Amino acid sequence: MADITGDQRIQSEVLEGLATAVNHRRWFVELALPYLGDNPIEIGSGLGDYAVEWAEHLPRFTATEADPDRLVLLKERMADHSNIEVRQMLLPAQDADGQYSAAVSYNVLEHIEDHVGALRSMRELVRPGGRVIIIVPAFMFAMSQVDIATGHIRRYTKKTLGAAFAEAGLQMEKIHYANALGLIGYYGATSIFKLAPKEGPMVKVYDSVVLPVTKAAERIVRPPFGQSVFAVARTPH
Repeated sequence: MADITGDQRIQSEVLEGLATAVNHRRWFVELALPYLGDNPIEIGSGLGDYAVEWAEHLPRFTATEADPDRLVLLKERMADHSNIEVRQMLLPAQDADGQYSAAVSYNVLEHIEDHVGALRSMRELVRPGGRVIIIVPAFMFAMSQVDIATGHIRRYTKKTLGAAFAEAGLQMEKIHYANALGLIGYYGATSIFKLAPKEGPMVKVYDSVVLPVTKAAERIVRPPFGQSVFAVARTPH
């Protein structure tokens, strides 16, 4: 089993700050929805913000968390959601059972040393022909002290993420960059001004003003760069 990397307190602070970026979250919720099927599992649900929104559209959903303290909070939050099951899970896992329609994981793979092993575990959690859906941070030049403090081992390009998927035995279906203006803002905030993406005016302005413009533009033209890489792959039949 892999260790949980990064300062859990700082991770929680960043998660709480990003939870206020409602438009950003809804955009990324929409990206995965067509591929989730009827019974997906999320790897690394954190505070459960994505899980709650995805589960509104699905008969069943499984949320997971590796950190014991966040797992307690996640169970408390999901207590009133009858279609959400909560499990503790740390990848690479040994008990993958192939029962799920998809495995979705947002901003988790970059924390895991054996990221190919983690992708294989996700593949084994999913039925034949199901999907593995990933979002990870993009471009190593944007690696900042915030990344290091929160336990990021790497950032990705389409090429490096595609290679990890292929090595894990997954068949790439879709891969593209997302949130081009977000990358510029993130690099400026974290690498130049040494700020963390916590709750405050900066996040609110980005989410309410910049994000809608970026989302609309990227519906028309896929950018050659972005803050994140979004990928969907099929498990072998």
